[in-house]
Amino acid sequence: MSKTIAIFGFGPGLGLGTACRFGREGFRVAVIGRDADRARAHVATLEREGIGADAFTADLSVETELGRAVEEVTARFGQIDVALHGAAADMSIRSASTLIVDAEALRAPLELKLYSPIWMTRALAPAMIERGEGALLFSSGLSENHLQPYLANVGVILAAQRQYVRQLDAELRGTGVYAGLLNIGALIQGSLAQVAVDAHPELIPPGLEITRIGNDELGDHYWRLYTERDNVELDVGFTN
Repeated sequence: MSKTIAIFGFGPGLGLGTACRFGREGFRVAVIGRDADRARAHVATLEREGIGADAFTADLSVETELGRAVEEVTARFGQIDVALHGAAADMSIRSASTLIVDAEALRAPLELKLYSPIWMTRALAPAMIERGEGALLFSSGLSENHLQPYLANVGVILAAQRQYVRQLDAELRGTGVYAGLLNIGALIQGSLAQVAVDAHPELIPPGLEITRIGNDELGDHYWRLYTERDNVELDVGFTN
């Protein structure tokens, strides 16, 4: 029987690249996004590649909607074998300086990059542990490991997310369930962030060079995390 990967926060960059990589290995893909039309368009792209997929709509910053998506995917495909939380915060929410970060500036990244991954884990980990197999994959950026004050509020939350995944890894060892985090220090080709930066280069501080990475490469990295399971974290794209 085919396995299923559910990609929460599916986009044209990381989401599509990972879906294609796992799809080539026989996985069915649950495309979960906030915009129904975009989700269906991604499904059509995957189906043209011969990959079985279906679209599900959810605002991942709302716990009940994420939980409903899990129920719908399970009803459609059966058990979820691999879950990837790949949702990324829009560049418009960033705080350009640590000195201006306040509680309100932390709200959106907190909901999307800490609360939402925790909700996904709580919805899926118990059944995976009971089966003795499964994988929970997460995405992060460069502003926690490599300081980028122009992403100040996001970096604060990514540090908390990283600690959560590391603790999760420690507690899941020996259960057959893997937790892995991909730290992406690059601009993803085809992503909404790449489109925004190309249209508005002033979003990036003068003199800062950011490398770019293709979505196929990201898919390969997630496949490596899933199959090798030798580290909880993998850094890609960093230049310093």
